[in-house]
Amino acid sequence: MEKVRVRFAPSPTGPLHMGGVRTALYNYLFARRHGGDFILRIEDTDRTRYVPGAVDYIREALEWAGIRPDEGYGYGGDRGPYRQSERTDIYRQYVQQLIDSGKAYYAFDTPEELEALRQEAASRGEVFTYGHRNRMQLQNSLALGPEETRRRLEAGMPYVVRFKVEPGRRLRIRDLVRGEVEVDTSELDDKVLLKSDGMPTYHLANIVDDHLMGITHVIRGEEWLPSLPLHVLLYEAFGWEPPRFAHLPLILKPKGKGKLSKRDGELGGFPVFPLKWKDPETGREWAGYREEGYLPQAFVNMLALLGWNPGDEREIFTLDELVETFDLDRVHKSGARFDPDKAVWFQHRHFQRLPDEQILELIRPVAEEGLGRPLTEAELELTRRVLPLVRERLIFPRDYWTWASYFYIPPHEYAPKAVKKQWKTATPELMRQVRAFLAETEPWTASRIKENLSEWITSRNLGFGKVLQPLRIALTGDLKGPDLFAMMEILGKDETLARIDRALEALG
Repeated sequence: MEKVRVRFAPSPTGPLHMGGVRTALYNYLFARRHGGDFILRIEDTDRTRYVPGAVDYIREALEWAGIRPDEGYGYGGDRGPYRQSERTDIYRQYVQQLIDSGKAYYAFDTPEELEALRQEAASRGEVFTYGHRNRMQLQNSLALGPEETRRRLEAGMPYVVRFKVEPGRRLRIRDLVRGEVEVDTSELDDKVLLKSDGMPTYHLANIVDDHLMGITHVIRGEEWLPSLPLHVLLYEAFGWEPPRFAHLPLILKPKGKGKLSKRDGELGGFPVFPLKWKDPETGREWAGYREEGYLPQAFVNMLALLGWNPGDEREIFTLDELVETFDLDRVHKSGARFDPDKAVWFQHRHFQRLPDEQILELIRPVAEEGLGRPLTEAELELTRRVLPLVRERLIFPRDYWTWASYFYIPPHEYAPKAVKKQWKTATPELMRQVRAFLAETEPWTASRIKENLSEWITSRNLGFGKVLQPLRIALTGDLKGPDLFAMMEILGKDETLARIDRALEALG
């Protein structure tokens, strides 16, 4: 069996959408599963839409997600160059081959002439297409003949090269996701292969590159499905064996119809790009999963299940586990609806799988930002003690400061709703009694504090909430927080008593 070779071939026209990352991921998983190669190729023949910084963004996004190419632009290999703008001489050779074999032709029609034909067709309620029905009435080498064509070429007249589609054939093409696709070639137009600026179109460059780079499987988004018949005909025209094709379903917006767009992310408050992107022209910034605090493994896990399932009830996978499980036979035909809440769920599950030391490295800069300075050794040790109390509540590293800031900074304000609910007229006197009792408690451990204070509350026929909730407000400034007694142990006796004093002074 031939070695599997797949490629991810993005265009650097802006930031890489999460749908593009999923395409790269599926190619990567397929290659790894079958012991093959994953190649990164940059398709930058459309110079009018090229965006500075987009190529570096693509590579950085794939690296962050752990989708590292074996070969390609920036990674080496013996089938390069891997950037199409550096391969223009190669494409011209193959264009000439198609012209010489009668499979393609020169077209001299000006943009103004073509626009006039489109307008005329539109006035009749039709759509203008350039193909077998009208090519002999237009300004091309088929209609003009060899002498006039030579004259125009020698005169330097602008031209494009179009592919000559023969009508009247039924093409049957096998797609690994969608099954058999059947097309009547009479419905196809003569697509441009070489533009007037000398650059190839996607169709030509894509086919030539895939052939020369030995691509065995083309795994790409379903938006390219309408181009499949043309690509198969091009392979046939060159006399090449085509690769196997698989067209992936769209990622759909959370609500309504249509594919997920950056506008949906903007309205819904969630990222659609793997990394933050700053538009070089406008300066506008778009959120990224990395900067929002998502783990790459959570992002990849979420993407993998948007359009594929493992055939069982499992949802949590590492990248290695995805490699072991993935294949194209379980990729869905229909679109996959993106659920931002599910993305958060994946993040929570993966975050909770991390060992404490790894979480500590992630939350340390969060604590330092909250304090506005580096942690001292004592504060680093405090963080190690606090983490087990709050880690189950953490979804993102930034959540640590929400749940643990009061361990570092005593409350100076008290949540009004919490105070109104739990700090009653009799509470100050009750807290003075609690303070006096706690001052005599030894040893200062969570278990002893809990045991002694519980006996004290019970012996006075007081409700636990009547004592413990105001006490929590005094220590944290709100009704949030982990186990109260574990928190008191970590704060220490002196700090606990000082915080009760501060609350009594502030709240009366």
